[in-house]
Amino acid sequence: MTADRSRRHAIPASFCLANRPWTPVRSGTLHDSLGLRPLFHHAHEIEDLALPIPPAESALWRLLTAITARITGLDDPDMPPSEWHESRATLLTATKGFTPERIEAYFSAHVWDLFDTERPFLQDPALARQCRKAAGVNALALGRPAGNNLAWFSPHTDTHPRPVPSQEAAWHLLIHHQYGRSGQCSARTVDGVTHTSLRAGPLRGTASFHPRGRTLYESLLLHLPPYQGSGQHEPDLCPWEEPGPPHPLAPPPRVTWPGRLLTGRSRHALLLVPSPDGNHVTNAHLTWATPHRGLPATDPYVVVQTDPTKPAEQRDTPRRADADRATWRDLDALLLAGDETTTVRRPAIFDSLNDLPEPVWQQLTVRVHGFDQEPKTKNRAWYTASTPPIWAWAQEHNPDMAQRIAECRIAAETLAAVLARALTRAWRETSNPHTTRAAHPYRKERRRPLWTRQAMADYWPHAEAVFWDLVSHNPDSPAYPAFARQAVDSLRKVTAPALAQHPGAGPALARAIATIRKTTAPRPKDPR
Repeated sequence: MTADRSRRHAIPASFCLANRPWTPVRSGTLHDSLGLRPLFHHAHEIEDLALPIPPAESALWRLLTAITARITGLDDPDMPPSEWHESRATLLTATKGFTPERIEAYFSAHVWDLFDTERPFLQDPALARQCRKAAGVNALALGRPAGNNLAWFSPHTDTHPRPVPSQEAAWHLLIHHQYGRSGQCSARTVDGVTHTSLRAGPLRGTASFHPRGRTLYESLLLHLPPYQGSGQHEPDLCPWEEPGPPHPLAPPPRVTWPGRLLTGRSRHALLLVPSPDGNHVTNAHLTWATPHRGLPATDPYVVVQTDPTKPAEQRDTPRRADADRATWRDLDALLLAGDETTTVRRPAIFDSLNDLPEPVWQQLTVRVHGFDQEPKTKNRAWYTASTPPIWAWAQEHNPDMAQRIAECRIAAETLAAVLARALTRAWRETSNPHTTRAAHPYRKERRRPLWTRQAMADYWPHAEAVFWDLVSHNPDSPAYPAFARQAVDSLRKVTAPALAQHPGAGPALARAIATIRKTTAPRPKDPR
């Protein structure tokens, strides 16, 4: 009896991501949780992913896309572009989903267990001996206090950490690889070299734009970016396809397509410590994966902004996520193809959607996942949003509508800036009419005055309604006067009490309203 009990206790913990349910999905009003293997078998019957944490879902889309490329054969860099697009279009018309034999062959070829003793999924087992101490399970689960951080909105404490369910631990594992912080970490010693600092993850502080079809099967195929290079001679391997974790001190491998581009650019090394039954994670090692800087690469799901004043290697950067910025303000960045003169380029994945079957692009929507983060350590907020079917408005299909959307967005942002400046000046003139700072109304403030903050909070939600009215119902109406009227309405609403409280508010606000009303569209530049 004692021997049987010992043998049972000797069974290692296990949580296989290929088979155990850990990925929430949705089909209509029905929700379920699946492993990766059944997810691909039933992708054509599933409507969408349903992870509750946006950055985890964004990271998962990249992982699933890399697997999709493998099981469809669309990961061949030598395939001519025309043949690649034709093959994907053929797959998009299939009704039975992915080929079951190819799914089984791929998942049988690799280790998917979170707690495998030799090759734990997306982890390095060497951390158990290379790190002086573990970071703690609270450092793994984003939102929990860890170390000296204060517990503002969390019931957890660092003195009594609660285990994390293994399926949730997998979500946080993905987040750290893509959005992980920089700064100090647990010491790790490799070949006598000790480091205690992290580099930020490749997607830290960014917003991702994911094309969505009518089913998960369509969405996965729409996520596939075609090869854009001139030749790829190195093997392209995802981290779980490598024979082992990369040596931490070795130079990073070249960013190849599509596996390393989507899943192989992490700067963090992790190792999860399981409970005896494998259903929970009780501790975690979190430290640096490489001291080297990451090689330049452009993620296909981010908007790229170009600053011509910077050096060539620093000129292109992903647009930062902003929890205060509504999704409709990014629509023109997705719909306009751009050229060499523009400073904003849409995500590269949207350049490959023009030859889709018509039933697919007519219903194509976009899911936005943003993680508003400080570049180093602070996490502000994550958010998600969805667009209506927008690809019929793309420049390739309807250039007039794409330009109209851009015009309305520019007008809304122009009037927002005018409203903020005019109200800031009115506040100064009212609160202290004799201050010398009134001569410098556009001087940058540490914090905006109360009037300005309240007016902007009122303006933007109403500006969205104005935007959709101009785009959908009044395409011929001038955009600037419409947003000017809304700016004046917001100004009057938030400053109404001030008219009775401050004798000088009336003239100052009248001047602000006049400034807003005379704002018009800029004149076209003289071509000479």
